[in-house]
Amino acid sequence: MSQSTDGTREEPASMRGFRAGIDVGGTFTDIVLEANSSWHSAKVLTTHSAPEDAIIAGLRRVCSEAGLLLNSIDQIIHGTTLATNALIERKGAKTALITTRGFRDVIEMRTESRFEQYDLNLRLPEPLLPRNRRYTVKERIDATGKILIPLAPAEVRSLCEELERAEYESVAVGLLHSYVNDSHEQRIAETLAKRLPHVMVSLSSQVSPQMREYERFNTTIANAYVHPLMKSYLDRLSVRLAEEGADCPILLMHSGGGIMSLESAARFPVRLVESGPAGGAVFAADIAARHGLEKVLSFDMGGTTAKICLIRNGTPRTARVFEVARSYRFKKGSGMPISIPVIDMVEIGAGGGSLAYVDAMNRIQVGPESAGSEPGPACYGRGGSGAAVTDADLMLRRIDPSDFAGGTIRLDAGMAERALASHVGEKLGLNTAESARAVTEVVDENMANAARMHAVENGEDLGGYTMIAFGGAAPLHAARLCRKLGISRCMIPVGAGVGSANGFLRAPFSFEANRTVYMRMSDFDAALAHALITEMEEEAAAFVQSCASSAELMSEYKVYMRYRGQGWEIPVSLTPEQARNPHGPTILGRFETEYANLFGRSVEGLEAEITVWSVNSRSVAAAVQRTAPAERRSEAKATEFRRILDSATGSPMDAAVINRADLVCGMAFVGPAVITETDTTVVLPPGQALVTHSDGCLDIDMTDSVSTTGETQESSNG
Repeated sequence: MSQSTDGTREEPASMRGFRAGIDVGGTFTDIVLEANSSWHSAKVLTTHSAPEDAIIAGLRRVCSEAGLLLNSIDQIIHGTTLATNALIERKGAKTALITTRGFRDVIEMRTESRFEQYDLNLRLPEPLLPRNRRYTVKERIDATGKILIPLAPAEVRSLCEELERAEYESVAVGLLHSYVNDSHEQRIAETLAKRLPHVMVSLSSQVSPQMREYERFNTTIANAYVHPLMKSYLDRLSVRLAEEGADCPILLMHSGGGIMSLESAARFPVRLVESGPAGGAVFAADIAARHGLEKVLSFDMGGTTAKICLIRNGTPRTARVFEVARSYRFKKGSGMPISIPVIDMVEIGAGGGSLAYVDAMNRIQVGPESAGSEPGPACYGRGGSGAAVTDADLMLRRIDPSDFAGGTIRLDAGMAERALASHVGEKLGLNTAESARAVTEVVDENMANAARMHAVENGEDLGGYTMIAFGGAAPLHAARLCRKLGISRCMIPVGAGVGSANGFLRAPFSFEANRTVYMRMSDFDAALAHALITEMEEEAAAFVQSCASSAELMSEYKVYMRYRGQGWEIPVSLTPEQARNPHGPTILGRFETEYANLFGRSVEGLEAEITVWSVNSRSVAAAVQRTAPAERRSEAKATEFRRILDSATGSPMDAAVINRADLVCGMAFVGPAVITETDTTVVLPPGQALVTHSDGCLDIDMTDSVSTTGETQESSNG
């Protein structure tokens, strides 16, 4: 697909040229090529055994469309779910943990909290490493960094011999309080490098230098677990691209919404766990900023998962800890905690490839298992026999079987019908249409429940939010999801089908440095605070400049604070002046204000304390130019109609079929309609009004509407 870019999109001079964004998902690999005043996109099926094969195929396609050779590409920005899938599927390297004696079972004991209090049969997720792969050394450092028990070099050497006999590929080292004093971890790493040079080593003091052993150890283990896999993949990708002539810088999207170097990504692959979804959130945040939207629900639905993120004032919510593979109805605490800077979102197994089945209680369930790209949904005709969401969408005639993924995949309606009948219809006595509608209703309700829970966890009411929908499947389901959530406005941006790859090209270079240094406000040490912030700013800035040496930088400063005795902190932002000249009473005042904003009041008589310090340095982006509101100037005319099924009522209806490329600024339409484009399809329900903005965004009013000309729906659409 090719498209002229919005003239308001200005990049820094150092960033101009031919740039490619590549998002490797569980089902599709999305490619976006930005070439001067236009961009070109493609979706190809992901090749799981060698993801680089799909990347090369997609790059060849978009370069051919643009009339370029691969050696014309100046920069590649990449995001992948490879690390995430390895953690979820437990298909990483053979990994060992070395920890302080007495703390071997921290990752199995977890926090001892029950994420579902009244479930008597509650099963906690299994730790990533079984007990026989967790080793201890006799050493001890206290919370101030003082060495209580020195590390014995002979014990470490003996342990290396044991690890060598067990043939480990990767080792995670997580010692108690190493975030304050990492000397023992460094000595273990030096010994491992001498005696086991072929083994990859991850230190908790480098991967996640923060307090709370369970989260820190688990994050370090996760990094070690995917380290060999990701390094091998990134090395292969670099070689393959060079062989094809694309011998250009390769940068990686990290979970915090910024860009990092290939070398750093290979060393800290755990930071890539949410790289693809983070690109989608950056994409939605950019659209929100251009349209002046203060409260946005980002809805990204691809082939394997759906991702939901809250964006306020053009900025996605961020967190220091998130969970991979929540196992219990989206419940916080039921997943694997990863302690790194991340864009805060909820991700569930609800995509176009998610498989439907009937459980023992005769209820239709959808996901989390997905058909992926190999073999894919039944309608792909590649050997899949399960009933996927895409099969249901096809039988509801939302998708054109001859024009799926730009016509590169021809869908087989007969295979989809047989799969739905076998897995749903025959078991419940439903015909094909009823089965298809039931499957889409279940997956839509699953996503709505996840969005509601995410909003509640963040203290938000979705009623005043605007949805920005993207991903190959999101525009098909967005309108129905808006209805379920009570959201009255939905926007579908240009390039929605490859939204995350688009987001990669809009992301800044960035790195967030975190340190745990405990400080009570009654003992506030301004000199120590200044030295700490300066050190972190230098670290973060050096990291960013290693990716983009000429980039102009800016830094954001936060401290995480709580009242003494509380278990969790809240983030408190500092101005550059407050960060460079730390003043205890000023920081305390900001904490009390933030605390009162969150909980209604501050707490008198309790002492406050700082636990974590954070500096995020990033490249300065060009100022976003606002898109003027579109005025309805004309009605789109439909020359073709398609019989589809209304999701809300189950009734068949004739929907207008409109090519999105024919919609120009100010052009409006009232549903029902199906708006087609290369990478996705937009379903416009009956009575909902759509208007096209100057940047190509489709703006859907989810309240019941009539034609702007005052005519009836039938006459205005006909």
